Amino acid sequence: MRRGSAAAAVVVGLLALVIGGPASAASCHGGASFAQWLDAFRAEAAQQGISQATIKSALSGVQYDQSVVNRDRGQGVFSQSFLEFSDRMVNSYRLQNGAKHLSSKKQMFDRIEQQYGVPGPVLVAFWSLETDFGANNGDFRTLNALASLAYDCRRPDLFREHLMAALQIIDHGDLTAAEMRGAWAGELGQTQFLPKDYMETAVDFDGDGKRNLIKSSADALASSAALLRKHGWRPGEPWLEEVKVPANLPWQEADIALQYPRSEWARFGVTRINGSALPADGLSASLLLPMGKDGPAFLAYPNFQVYLQWNRSLVYATTAAYLATRMAGAPKVSRGSAKPFGRNETIALQKALSARGYHVGKIDGILGANTRAAVKAEQIRLGLPADSYPTAELLQKMR
Repeated sequence: MRRGSAAAAVVVGLLALVIGGPASAASCHGGASFAQWLDAFRAEAAQQGISQATIKSALSGVQYDQSVVNRDRGQGVFSQSFLEFSDRMVNSYRLQNGAKHLSSKKQMFDRIEQQYGVPGPVLVAFWSLETDFGANNGDFRTLNALASLAYDCRRPDLFREHLMAALQIIDHGDLTAAEMRGAWAGELGQTQFLPKDYMETAVDFDGDGKRNLIKSSADALASSAALLRKHGWRPGEPWLEEVKVPANLPWQEADIALQYPRSEWARFGVTRINGSALPADGLSASLLLPMGKDGPAFLAYPNFQVYLQWNRSLVYATTAAYLATRMAGAPKVSRGSAKPFGRNETIALQKALSARGYHVGKIDGILGANTRAAVKAEQIRLGLPADSYPTAELLQKMR
């Protein structure tokens, strides 16, 4: 699920009817066909030092795959609310098997934490969410997928970079072209690394001389720890903690972009979930209300920002961090009384916000950072609790 690839898009079939094929993609490549574009890429790979043997083995037979492009345009899973998404993803299978892996591989997880500072529950949570502990790595031809997305006009530079990195992985001897099968967006291995991250950060933790994130769970988990540390993981610190919030909280302070010391959150009346006082220390945190003031509440510590670098979707990042707390022994989250704001309602809200001059990005039914910021601004303008989560009342007042 790295950067939004984990669940199959529910609208792929419909999108296939409206999204053009290679001809429309040629518009951002000076009119070049896919075959012409691929020939130019071969020449660029050679200039960057990729061997001819790798270029031939990797790119011979590569074809444009419209189904991959359709999936990229139609990701809808992250329009679900936190509780809807986490109810599906934080299930008994993952919790039970995660506990077994933490126990049976304790020595390995201890070594990883000693070297990179990332605890086992964090890694096991990603491992379970991404591929169900390596059971479902994906079966798309990685090179086809990357070439198709690099040729498509939505994010060509990003995926061109990953396609080049895939050739470097092959040239480095870690994987063969035939072994490169994974998720539809080009992610590889048991924790779904994009090729550039693979090439730059993967480690050989099992000592066999290759960085094989597909077959080696040790390599995959240690590489994940290395990537999290590279993104700024702070050893020995928490990442997410469920809390209780008072009814008179200044709701505009509940924002992932705002951080205060725990002593300040304690002054606001925030307590631990069992009602005990927060430590009155200087450890900074944001108050995260993924479903507003009536839903679950968390303190999101600096390490939570690392989750958002793994995947920018707030609902995914919150679910992954919450699952890791469950793996570490935390109880099931308190549900509160918040009502999910559906995708169609969110689309209507985004249109209304856009009409008022707010920049919400793509009208896609997903409560991303821009939409939440616009919601907060409108709540303040209308005198509503500014918790950044939309309600039917907000939409009605805007209309």
